Amino acid sequence: MLDERVEDARGIELSACGLHGAGTRPVVQRAEAAAAVAGEHAVAVDREGRFPAEALAALKAQRLLGMAVPRAFGGDGASLGEVADVCFRLGRRCSSTALIFAMHQIKLACVVRHAGGAPFHEGVLRSVAAHQWLLASSTTEGLSGGNVRSSAAAIEAAEDGTVSLDRDSTVISYGAQADAIVTTARRSAEAAGSDQVLVVLLREHYRLDPGQAWDTLGMRGTCSRGFKLHARAAAGQVLPVGYDVIHARTITPVAHVLWGAVWSGIAAAAVERAQAFLRAAARRAKGQMPPGAAHYTRAQSSLRGLRLMVRDGVERCEAAFADEAHFNGFEFAVAMNLLKVEASDTAVAAVTSALRACGLSGYRNDGDSSIGRQLRDVLSAPLMINNDRILSSLASPALMAPVPAGLAD
Repeated sequence: MLDERVEDARGIELSACGLHGAGTRPVVQRAEAAAAVAGEHAVAVDREGRFPAEALAALKAQRLLGMAVPRAFGGDGASLGEVADVCFRLGRRCSSTALIFAMHQIKLACVVRHAGGAPFHEGVLRSVAAHQWLLASSTTEGLSGGNVRSSAAAIEAAEDGTVSLDRDSTVISYGAQADAIVTTARRSAEAAGSDQVLVVLLREHYRLDPGQAWDTLGMRGTCSRGFKLHARAAAGQVLPVGYDVIHARTITPVAHVLWGAVWSGIAAAAVERAQAFLRAAARRAKGQMPPGAAHYTRAQSSLRGLRLMVRDGVERCEAAFADEAHFNGFEFAVAMNLLKVEASDTAVAAVTSALRACGLSGYRNDGDSSIGRQLRDVLSAPLMINNDRILSSLASPALMAPVPAGLAD
Protein backbone atom coordinates (compact mmCIF):
# COMPACT_ATOMS: atom_id res chain seq x y z
CA MET A 1 0.00 0.00 0.00
CA LEU A 2 1.36 3.39 -0.94
CA ASP A 3 1.95 5.57 2.10
CA GLU A 4 0.04 8.81 2.49
CA ARG A 5 2.88 10.35 4.48
CA VAL A 6 6.65 10.01 4.36
CA GLU A 7 9.56 11.02 6.58
CA ASP A 8 12.18 13.37 5.23
CA ALA A 9 15.94 12.75 5.49
CA ARG A 10 16.04 14.05 9.10
CA GLY A 11 13.09 12.02 10.31
CA ILE A 12 10.63 14.94 10.30
CA GLU A 13 7.20 13.89 9.08
CA LEU A 14 6.03 15.90 6.08
CA SER A 15 2.45 16.29 4.97
CA ALA A 16 2.18 16.80 1.22
CA CYS A 17 -0.69 19.26 1.54
CA GLY A 18 1.54 21.72 3.37
CA LEU A 19 4.19 21.93 0.66
CA HIS A 20 2.28 22.79 -2.48
CA GLY A 21 3.19 26.48 -2.21
CA ALA A 22 6.81 25.74 -3.15
CA GLY A 23 5.72 24.13 -6.40
CA THR A 24 4.08 27.33 -7.63
CA ARG A 25 7.40 29.22 -7.77
CA PRO A 26 9.69 29.05 -10.83
CA VAL A 27 11.94 26.01 -10.91
CA VAL A 28 15.10 28.13 -11.03
CA GLN A 29 14.19 29.90 -7.78
CA ARG A 30 13.40 26.59 -6.09
CA ALA A 31 16.65 25.07 -7.36
CA GLU A 32 18.72 28.00 -6.13
CA ALA A 33 17.09 27.80 -2.70
CA ALA A 34 17.89 24.09 -2.41
CA ALA A 35 21.40 24.62 -3.78
CA ALA A 36 22.09 27.27 -1.16
CA VAL A 37 21.30 24.76 1.59
CA ALA A 38 23.42 22.10 -0.14
CA GLY A 39 26.36 24.50 -0.35
CA GLU A 40 26.08 25.42 3.31
CA HIS A 41 26.67 21.82 4.36
CA ALA A 42 28.86 20.57 1.48
CA VAL A 43 32.16 20.73 3.37
CA ALA A 44 30.77 18.79 6.33
CA VAL A 45 29.13 16.20 4.05
CA ASP A 46 32.47 15.63 2.31
CA ARG A 47 34.58 15.66 5.45
CA GLU A 48 32.32 13.29 7.39
CA GLY A 49 31.33 11.14 4.41
CA ARG A 50 27.70 11.48 5.41
CA PHE A 51 24.41 11.69 3.56
CA PRO A 52 23.46 15.32 2.74
CA ALA A 53 20.29 15.20 4.83
CA GLU A 54 19.80 18.96 4.97
CA ALA A 55 20.07 19.32 1.20
CA LEU A 56 17.62 16.48 0.56
CA ALA A 57 15.18 18.02 3.02
CA ALA A 58 15.48 21.27 1.05
CA LEU A 59 14.91 19.46 -2.27
CA LYS A 60 11.77 17.92 -0.81
CA ALA A 61 10.58 21.23 0.62
CA GLN A 62 11.06 22.84 -2.80
CA ARG A 63 9.20 19.91 -4.39
CA LEU A 64 12.03 19.20 -6.80
CA LEU A 65 12.19 15.40 -6.42
CA GLY A 66 8.87 15.12 -8.25
CA MET A 67 9.45 17.88 -10.80
CA ALA A 68 9.61 15.45 -13.75
CA VAL A 69 6.42 13.59 -12.80
CA PRO A 70 3.72 14.37 -15.40
CA ARG A 71 1.12 16.92 -14.37
CA ALA A 72 -1.56 14.24 -14.63
CA PHE A 73 0.03 12.55 -11.62
CA GLY A 74 0.65 15.71 -9.61
CA GLY A 75 4.13 16.71 -10.76
CA ASP A 76 5.48 19.70 -12.67
CA GLY A 77 5.91 17.80 -15.94
CA ALA A 78 9.42 19.25 -16.18
CA SER A 79 11.51 18.59 -19.28
CA LEU A 80 14.86 16.84 -19.31
CA GLY A 81 16.51 20.19 -19.93
CA GLU A 82 14.92 21.67 -16.80
CA VAL A 83 16.04 18.70 -14.71
CA ALA A 84 19.56 19.00 -16.13
CA ASP A 85 19.67 22.68 -15.17
CA VAL A 86 18.83 21.79 -11.56
CA CYS A 87 21.63 19.19 -11.62
CA PHE A 88 24.03 21.89 -12.82
CA ARG A 89 23.00 24.35 -10.11
CA LEU A 90 23.31 21.72 -7.39
CA GLY A 91 26.67 20.57 -8.78
CA ARG A 92 28.10 24.04 -8.28
CA ARG A 93 27.38 23.80 -4.55
CA CYS A 94 27.55 20.15 -3.49
CA SER A 95 28.61 17.36 -5.85
CA SER A 96 27.10 14.56 -3.76
CA THR A 97 23.70 16.24 -3.53
CA ALA A 98 23.73 16.85 -7.28
CA LEU A 99 24.60 13.25 -8.09
CA ILE A 100 21.96 11.89 -5.72
CA PHE A 101 19.38 14.14 -7.36
CA ALA A 102 20.50 13.01 -10.82
CA MET A 103 20.37 9.31 -9.93
CA HIS A 104 16.89 9.75 -8.46
CA GLN A 105 15.70 11.49 -11.63
CA ILE A 106 17.15 8.74 -13.84
CA LYS A 107 15.12 6.08 -12.01
CA LEU A 108 12.07 8.32 -12.00
CA ALA A 109 12.37 8.69 -15.78
CA CYS A 110 12.25 4.89 -16.10
CA VAL A 111 8.91 4.78 -14.30
CA VAL A 112 7.52 7.84 -16.11
CA ARG A 113 8.43 6.50 -19.56
CA HIS A 114 7.79 2.78 -19.09
CA ALA A 115 4.96 2.39 -16.55
CA GLY A 116 2.65 1.38 -19.39
CA GLY A 117 -0.46 2.38 -17.46
CA ALA A 118 0.23 -0.12 -14.65
CA PRO A 119 -1.70 0.96 -11.52
CA PHE A 120 1.16 0.28 -9.11
CA HIS A 121 3.69 2.33 -11.05
CA GLU A 122 1.26 5.19 -11.60
CA GLY A 123 0.69 5.14 -7.83
CA VAL A 124 4.45 5.44 -7.32
CA LEU A 125 4.50 8.51 -9.58
CA ARG A 126 1.69 10.10 -7.57
CA SER A 127 3.56 9.42 -4.33
CA VAL A 128 6.85 10.84 -5.65
CA ALA A 129 4.97 14.01 -6.60
CA ALA A 130 2.89 14.27 -3.43
CA HIS A 131 5.37 13.06 -0.82
CA GLN A 132 8.70 13.63 -2.59
CA TRP A 133 9.87 10.03 -2.36
CA LEU A 134 13.57 9.45 -3.04
CA LEU A 135 14.31 6.61 -5.50
CA ALA A 136 17.61 4.71 -5.40
CA SER A 137 19.15 2.40 -8.00
CA SER A 138 20.56 -1.11 -7.80
CA THR A 139 22.06 -2.20 -11.12
CA THR A 140 25.50 -3.61 -10.26
CA GLU A 141 26.33 -6.97 -8.71
CA GLY A 142 29.48 -8.60 -7.40
CA LEU A 143 29.59 -11.09 -10.27
CA SER A 144 28.91 -8.68 -13.13
CA GLY A 145 32.12 -6.66 -13.02
CA GLY A 146 30.12 -3.46 -13.39
CA ASN A 147 28.27 -4.69 -16.48
CA VAL A 148 24.74 -3.38 -15.90
CA ARG A 149 23.47 -5.30 -18.94
CA SER A 150 23.90 -8.64 -17.21
CA SER A 151 22.24 -9.81 -14.00
CA ALA A 152 23.14 -12.78 -11.84
CA ALA A 153 20.18 -12.65 -9.44
CA ALA A 154 16.83 -13.75 -10.81
CA ILE A 155 13.21 -12.99 -10.03
CA GLU A 156 11.46 -16.03 -8.56
CA ALA A 157 7.70 -16.12 -9.04
CA ALA A 158 5.39 -17.74 -6.48
CA GLU A 159 1.89 -19.13 -6.98
CA ASP A 160 0.36 -16.38 -4.81
CA GLY A 161 1.27 -13.69 -7.36
CA THR A 162 4.37 -12.44 -5.57
CA VAL A 163 7.99 -12.43 -6.66
CA SER A 164 11.14 -12.68 -4.58
CA LEU A 165 14.68 -11.51 -5.23
CA ASP A 166 17.96 -11.98 -3.38
CA ARG A 167 20.70 -9.78 -4.80
CA ASP A 168 24.31 -9.10 -3.86
CA SER A 169 24.50 -5.43 -4.80
CA THR A 170 28.04 -4.08 -5.06
CA VAL A 171 26.72 -0.53 -4.80
CA ILE A 172 23.39 1.02 -3.84
CA SER A 173 23.91 4.75 -3.56
CA TYR A 174 22.02 6.23 -0.56
CA GLY A 175 20.26 2.87 -0.21
CA ALA A 176 19.69 3.31 3.51
CA GLN A 177 18.02 6.70 2.99
CA ALA A 178 15.84 5.92 -0.05
CA ASP A 179 12.07 5.48 0.03
CA ALA A 180 12.20 2.97 -2.80
CA ILE A 181 14.78 1.03 -4.81
CA VAL A 182 14.60 0.37 -8.55
CA THR A 183 16.60 -2.75 -9.34
CA THR A 184 17.51 -4.96 -12.27
CA ALA A 185 17.18 -8.75 -12.19
CA ARG A 186 17.10 -11.71 -14.54
CA ARG A 187 13.57 -12.35 -15.76
CA SER A 188 13.60 -15.87 -14.28
CA ALA A 189 16.02 -18.50 -13.03
CA GLU A 190 16.07 -20.01 -16.54
CA ALA A 191 16.70 -16.70 -18.34
CA ALA A 192 20.04 -15.53 -19.69
CA GLY A 193 21.90 -12.85 -17.77
CA SER A 194 21.03 -10.29 -20.44
CA ASP A 195 17.28 -11.07 -20.26
CA GLN A 196 16.53 -8.54 -17.57
CA VAL A 197 13.61 -6.75 -15.96
CA LEU A 198 13.36 -3.65 -13.79
CA VAL A 199 11.51 -3.85 -10.47
CA VAL A 200 10.28 -1.01 -8.25
CA LEU A 201 10.49 -1.93 -4.56
CA LEU A 202 9.10 0.16 -1.72
CA ARG A 203 10.70 0.11 1.73
CA GLU A 204 8.25 -2.45 3.10
CA HIS A 205 9.14 -4.83 0.27
CA TYR A 206 12.85 -5.30 0.99
CA ARG A 207 15.58 -5.68 3.59
CA LEU A 208 19.11 -4.38 3.16
CA ASP A 209 22.02 -6.11 4.86
CA PRO A 210 25.09 -3.82 4.81
CA GLY A 211 28.09 -5.00 2.83
CA GLN A 212 31.21 -3.20 1.63
CA ALA A 213 31.62 0.26 3.18
CA TRP A 214 32.00 3.58 1.30
CA ASP A 215 35.25 5.40 2.07
CA THR A 216 36.34 7.09 -1.14
CA LEU A 217 38.37 9.95 -2.52
CA GLY A 218 35.33 11.98 -3.55
CA MET A 219 31.53 11.88 -3.91
CA ARG A 220 31.57 10.78 -0.30
CA GLY A 221 28.08 11.98 0.53
CA THR A 222 26.41 9.61 -1.94
CA CYS A 223 26.92 6.82 0.64
CA SER A 224 27.29 4.27 -2.17
CA ARG A 225 28.03 1.24 -0.06
CA GLY A 226 27.26 -2.36 -0.90
CA PHE A 227 24.20 -4.23 0.35
CA LYS A 228 22.61 -7.63 0.12
CA LEU A 229 19.08 -6.95 -1.07
CA HIS A 230 16.31 -9.35 0.00
CA ALA A 231 12.93 -8.52 -1.51
CA ARG A 232 9.42 -9.91 -1.78
CA ALA A 233 6.84 -7.94 -3.75
CA ALA A 234 3.81 -8.20 -6.01
CA ALA A 235 4.45 -9.37 -9.57
CA GLY A 236 2.88 -6.11 -10.78
CA GLN A 237 5.84 -4.17 -9.44
CA VAL A 238 7.96 -5.41 -12.35
CA LEU A 239 7.91 -2.81 -15.12
CA PRO A 240 6.07 -4.20 -18.17
CA VAL A 241 8.87 -3.30 -20.61
CA GLY A 242 12.08 -5.33 -20.85
CA TYR A 243 15.22 -3.78 -19.40
CA ASP A 244 16.99 -3.87 -22.77
CA VAL A 245 14.50 -1.29 -24.06
CA ILE A 246 14.56 0.76 -20.85
CA HIS A 247 18.35 0.81 -20.82
CA ALA A 248 18.70 1.95 -24.43
CA ARG A 249 15.81 4.40 -24.55
CA THR A 250 15.89 5.94 -21.09
CA ILE A 251 18.69 4.99 -18.72
CA THR A 252 21.67 5.55 -21.02
CA PRO A 253 20.59 8.85 -22.59
CA VAL A 254 19.06 10.36 -19.44
CA ALA A 255 21.95 9.25 -17.21
CA HIS A 256 24.62 10.60 -19.52
CA VAL A 257 22.86 13.95 -19.87
CA LEU A 258 22.21 14.39 -16.14
CA TRP A 259 25.64 13.15 -15.08
CA GLY A 260 27.14 15.56 -17.61
CA ALA A 261 25.11 18.38 -16.08
CA VAL A 262 26.38 17.50 -12.60
CA TRP A 263 30.00 17.45 -13.81
CA SER A 264 29.43 20.76 -15.60
CA GLY A 265 28.28 22.27 -12.32
CA ILE A 266 31.36 20.96 -10.51
CA ALA A 267 33.58 22.39 -13.25
CA ALA A 268 31.77 25.74 -13.07
CA ALA A 269 32.42 25.93 -9.33
CA ALA A 270 36.13 25.31 -9.88
CA VAL A 271 36.32 27.88 -12.69
CA GLU A 272 34.49 30.42 -10.54
CA ARG A 273 37.04 30.00 -7.76
CA ALA A 274 39.91 30.33 -10.20
CA GLN A 275 38.36 33.49 -11.62
CA ALA A 276 38.04 35.08 -8.17
CA PHE A 277 41.63 34.14 -7.34
CA LEU A 278 43.04 35.62 -10.55
CA ARG A 279 41.00 38.80 -10.29
CA ALA A 280 42.29 39.39 -6.78
CA ALA A 281 45.86 38.63 -7.88
CA ALA A 282 45.57 41.03 -10.85
CA ARG A 283 44.32 43.81 -8.58
CA ARG A 284 47.27 43.33 -6.26
CA ALA A 285 49.64 43.39 -9.26
CA LYS A 286 48.01 46.56 -10.63
CA GLY A 287 46.49 44.83 -13.64
CA GLN A 288 49.31 42.49 -14.55
CA MET A 289 47.97 39.01 -15.23
CA PRO A 290 49.34 36.24 -12.98
CA PRO A 291 51.19 33.24 -14.47
CA GLY A 292 48.14 31.02 -14.00
CA ALA A 293 46.03 33.08 -16.40
CA ALA A 294 46.78 30.74 -19.33
CA HIS A 295 45.44 27.78 -17.38
CA TYR A 296 42.32 29.75 -16.56
CA THR A 297 41.73 30.33 -20.27
CA ARG A 298 41.93 26.56 -20.81
CA ALA A 299 39.53 25.99 -17.92
CA GLN A 300 37.01 28.42 -19.37
CA SER A 301 37.31 26.81 -22.80
CA SER A 302 36.78 23.33 -21.36
CA LEU A 303 33.74 24.48 -19.38
CA ARG A 304 32.24 26.11 -22.46
CA GLY A 305 32.72 22.94 -24.48
CA LEU A 306 31.30 20.83 -21.68
CA ARG A 307 28.13 22.89 -21.43
CA LEU A 308 27.66 22.67 -25.21
CA MET A 309 28.01 18.87 -25.05
CA VAL A 310 25.30 18.63 -22.41
CA ARG A 311 23.00 20.99 -24.31
CA ASP A 312 23.44 18.90 -27.45
CA GLY A 313 22.65 15.77 -25.42
CA VAL A 314 19.47 17.35 -24.07
CA GLU A 315 18.36 18.30 -27.60
CA ARG A 316 19.06 14.82 -28.95
CA CYS A 317 17.17 13.16 -26.09
CA GLU A 318 14.15 15.43 -26.28
CA ALA A 319 13.98 14.91 -30.04
CA ALA A 320 14.08 11.13 -29.51
CA PHE A 321 11.40 11.28 -26.82
CA ALA A 322 9.20 13.18 -29.26
CA ASP A 323 9.94 10.83 -32.18
CA GLU A 324 11.13 7.37 -31.16
CA ALA A 325 12.43 6.69 -34.66
CA HIS A 326 15.61 8.42 -33.45
CA PHE A 327 16.29 5.46 -31.17
CA ASN A 328 16.58 3.12 -34.14
CA GLY A 329 19.58 4.89 -35.61
CA PHE A 330 23.17 3.97 -34.88
CA GLU A 331 24.12 7.64 -34.52
CA PHE A 332 21.93 8.31 -31.46
CA ALA A 333 23.34 5.44 -29.41
CA VAL A 334 26.93 6.34 -30.27
CA ALA A 335 26.38 10.03 -29.54
CA MET A 336 24.81 9.39 -26.15
CA ASN A 337 27.54 6.97 -25.09
CA LEU A 338 30.30 9.28 -26.28
CA LEU A 339 28.64 12.13 -24.39
CA LYS A 340 29.47 10.32 -21.16
CA VAL A 341 33.09 9.71 -22.15
CA GLU A 342 33.76 13.17 -23.53
CA ALA A 343 31.87 15.06 -20.81
CA SER A 344 33.64 13.24 -18.00
CA ASP A 345 37.09 13.75 -19.51
CA THR A 346 36.38 17.40 -20.27
CA ALA A 347 35.10 18.03 -16.75
CA VAL A 348 38.30 16.63 -15.28
CA ALA A 349 40.33 18.82 -17.67
CA ALA A 350 38.37 21.93 -16.69
CA VAL A 351 38.81 21.39 -12.96
CA THR A 352 42.50 20.50 -13.34
CA SER A 353 43.12 23.66 -15.34
CA ALA A 354 41.30 25.73 -12.72
CA LEU A 355 43.51 24.18 -10.05
CA ARG A 356 46.66 25.06 -11.98
CA ALA A 357 45.37 28.59 -12.46
CA CYS A 358 45.21 28.98 -8.68
CA GLY A 359 48.51 27.22 -8.06
CA LEU A 360 49.28 26.36 -4.45
CA SER A 361 46.25 28.34 -3.24
CA GLY A 362 44.01 25.95 -5.15
CA TYR A 363 45.93 22.94 -3.84
CA ARG A 364 45.41 23.93 -0.21
CA ASN A 365 42.35 22.66 1.66
CA ASP A 366 42.04 25.63 4.00
CA GLY A 367 41.40 28.65 1.79
CA ASP A 368 38.68 30.28 -0.27
CA SER A 369 40.54 29.31 -3.47
CA SER A 370 40.73 25.61 -2.63
CA ILE A 371 39.68 23.34 -5.50
CA GLY A 372 40.50 20.09 -3.72
CA ARG A 373 36.92 18.98 -3.14
CA GLN A 374 35.85 19.69 -6.73
CA LEU A 375 38.88 17.81 -8.08
CA ARG A 376 38.30 14.77 -5.88
CA ASP A 377 34.62 14.67 -6.79
CA VAL A 378 35.06 15.12 -10.54
CA LEU A 379 37.68 12.36 -10.71
CA SER A 380 34.81 9.92 -10.19
CA ALA A 381 33.33 10.94 -13.56
CA PRO A 382 35.45 8.73 -15.88
CA LEU A 383 35.01 5.79 -13.47
CA MET A 384 31.19 5.75 -13.23
CA ILE A 385 30.51 3.09 -15.86
CA ASN A 386 34.17 3.10 -16.79
CA ASN A 387 35.00 5.04 -19.95
CA ASP A 388 37.19 2.19 -21.17
CA ARG A 389 34.20 -0.17 -21.03
CA ILE A 390 32.08 2.24 -23.08
CA LEU A 391 34.77 2.85 -25.70
CA SER A 392 35.45 -0.89 -26.03
CA SER A 393 31.75 -1.59 -26.57
CA LEU A 394 31.62 1.02 -29.36
CA ALA A 395 34.76 -0.15 -31.17
CA SER A 396 33.16 -2.85 -33.36
CA PRO A 397 30.11 -0.85 -34.54
CA ALA A 398 32.31 2.22 -35.05
CA LEU A 399 34.33 0.26 -37.61
CA MET A 400 31.18 -0.12 -39.68
CA ALA A 401 30.39 3.61 -39.72
CA PRO A 402 31.62 5.61 -42.73
CA VAL A 403 34.28 8.25 -42.26
CA PRO A 404 32.81 11.68 -43.18
CA ALA A 405 33.87 12.98 -46.59
CA GLY A 406 33.10 16.64 -45.77
CA LEU A 407 32.16 19.01 -42.97
CA ALA A 408 28.45 18.74 -43.70
CA ASP A 409 28.39 14.92 -43.62
